Amino acid sequence: MVDVSMASFAERIPFAFLEDMHQRFVRTYGGAVLSALPYGMNDEFSRVLSQQVEYYSNDPNADRINRLKGEMSQVRNVMIENIDKVLERGDRLELLVDKTANMQGNTFRFRKQARRFKNTVWWRNVRLTVALIIILIIVAYIVTAFVCKGPTLPSCV
Repeated sequence: MVDVSMASFAERIPFAFLEDMHQRFVRTYGGAVLSALPYGMNDEFSRVLSQQVEYYSNDPNADRINRLKGEMSQVRNVMIENIDKVLERGDRLELLVDKTANMQGNTFRFRKQARRFKNTVWWRNVRLTVALIIILIIVAYIVTAFVCKGPTLPSCV
C-alpha cells in the first residue's frame, strides 16, 4: 500500500524543480527559443541547470512546504516557551496572593493580641495604682496614729 502523502511529497520537489527551470529558461531566452538550434543553448544553460539540480537535491529550503513546516515549528517552540513563562508567572502570582492572604491573617491575629496585651497592661497599671493608693493611705494612717498617740487618734481629734 502506498501512502498518498509520501507520494505527493516525492513528486512535489521534482515538479517544483521543473517549474523553476521553465521560468528561468523563458526569462533568460524568451523569444530566442523559437529560432534556436536543438541543444544550441545547452552550453550556456547547463551551469544554471547543474546549480539548480544541486540546490533542489541538497537544500531543505528548496521545498516550500518543508521550509514552512520548519518556520511553523520555530513559531510553535517560541509560543510554547511564552506559554511556559506565562504559566510560571501565574504560579508566582498565586504564591504571592497566598502569601498576602497569610500576611493579612497574621496582621489580624497580631492586632487582636496587641489589643489583649494593651488591656492586660492597663489593668495591671490600674491594680498597681489602686494598691499604691491603699498603701499610701495605710502609711498616712499609721503615721497619723503614731503622731496622735493611738489608733483612734485621741489627741488629734
